[in-house]
Amino acid sequence: MRIANIHERRIGRPAPEVGRLIDTLASEADALWPRSLWPAMRFDRPLGVGAEGGHGPIGYAVSEYRPGNYIRFRFSAPRGFNGHHWFDVRPDGDAACVLRHTLAMDARGTGLLLWTLAIRALHDAVLEDAFATAEASLGLAPQLRPWTPWVRLLRRIIAGRHARPQAFGATAR
Repeated sequence: MRIANIHERRIGRPAPEVGRLIDTLASEADALWPRSLWPAMRFDRPLGVGAEGGHGPIGYAVSEYRPGNYIRFRFSAPRGFNGHHWFDVRPDGDAACVLRHTLAMDARGTGLLLWTLAIRALHDAVLEDAFATAEASLGLAPQLRPWTPWVRLLRRIIAGRHARPQAFGATAR
């Protein structure tokens, strides 16, 4: 099954400023990935083409990288995820831009089942949290999107009773 999933957020900062957030992915100074809420993004080497890693059970490798603008990842796990996902920044006037995440893949077998039952909802939540992390990193008030009851339940099941605290002071997510 062909899956396309796009998230984007207009951010009131110039594209080069927002694009620099992409360059911090998986570093100690990560200003984009919401690692206080979700499994951290990690790679086997510094960010660049060929770096392999992922977050939680989702594995991928960097297949293209244009610093300050674009990074594309090729899925390696879970089984049945065949495709890519990427972040890019597009100018929207001189003082704003659109930060976008696109997922395009063919999902088969257990990959399709996992996507349908759990990963799609978790993916949607983590991306909205990433955009809020970007806004907070830029000194803007983060636009928080509440987690759905399904996401909260899945997180409880995955984490057990000791779910991680939520960032941004949000308690009703």
